[in-house]
Amino acid sequence: MFYETEDLRNSEIFLKLRETCDEKPEKRWLPAYYFDICLLDGTLIGKCDLRIGHNDKTYVGGNIGYAIDEPHRGHRYAAKACELMFKQAKKHKMDHIIITCDPDNIASSKTCELAGGKFLEIAPIPEDNEMYTPERKNNVVKIYRFDFSS
Repeated sequence: MFYETEDLRNSEIFLKLRETCDEKPEKRWLPAYYFDICLLDGTLIGKCDLRIGHNDKTYVGGNIGYAIDEPHRGHRYAAKACELMFKQAKKHKMDHIIITCDPDNIASSKTCELAGGKFLEIAPIPEDNEMYTPERKNNVVKIYRFDFSS
């Protein structure tokens, strides 16, 4: 079950729902929302997604993914989008979410810290996970946890 998303906005951006995806148990994929991140005038500045629930894949892949288009970086839009997705996660009675990033991705680490994440660990990506590739440096991710008060 998916909830309305029209309230996912603040004084600078809004999340425009592109699509939802039902769970795919055979792949261990959870239900997900896919959004465009837009300025209030409708300008597309990036994309983000929210996976609902927790399993072994979200621990290393995260509940949230985001990307801000290069011309719009440096305004904390990713952290602001995360805060809006936290609101959506709470509608699903989630008490926490996980966001992961490449340990070398300083901007993404900073986004996690700005959004209030607690660093948990740098963890290996299991070989049976889609994120694992022989070309990826070290095949590890930096894991942050965001706890929600009830």
